Amino acid sequence: MLITVSGPAGSGKSTLAAALADRLGYDHVSGGDIFRDIAAERDLTPLELNRQAEDDDAIDRDLDRRLRTTARDADELVLESRLAGWMAGEYADLKVWLDAPLEVRAARIADREDKSVETASEETRARAESEALRYEEYYDVDIADLSIYDLVVNTARWGPAGVEGLVADAVDAFDPATDEGKTPVTGIRYEFD
Repeated sequence: MLITVSGPAGSGKSTLAAALADRLGYDHVSGGDIFRDIAAERDLTPLELNRQAEDDDAIDRDLDRRLRTTARDADELVLESRLAGWMAGEYADLKVWLDAPLEVRAARIADREDKSVETASEETRARAESEALRYEEYYDVDIADLSIYDLVVNTARWGPAGVEGLVADAVDAFDPATDEGKTPVTGIRYEFD
């Protein structure tokens, strides 16, 4: 089973994906880790790399190509990134979107990255705007369109264990024999396929 976990920065993607992979005995691939590694290799912050990616689409396309290839070749995997649901497309068995209000996400990021909530909020907002523009330009993806997701969870309502439990229940209840069809991912341009 291929499960994607997507959502904005600070929504709990990494926490859920790691816990879910551990619980299920699946592998876990994180687009965020890959992106942060690319930023670190270039001695940049993720926000700086995002800004650089506005002028160098090879940064995003390399990451997205790897996500798509991983999804195509995957079995028993939790694939996590902002675009995982879109990039996995028809290969995903269950697509999950996590979200929380910006102030909640900014507080989480501030705690994780040892910075002020104000700085985290400003950076998170700027990063989201930058990414949304690029997703639309590259692939015709409207990141605000949640219609492709099977499950959408507000992570401000439940703690990490609660979110994991909700998603694990969905995984446990999934029966391919009674599945009447996943939401198709249409209109996206996979120019690197």
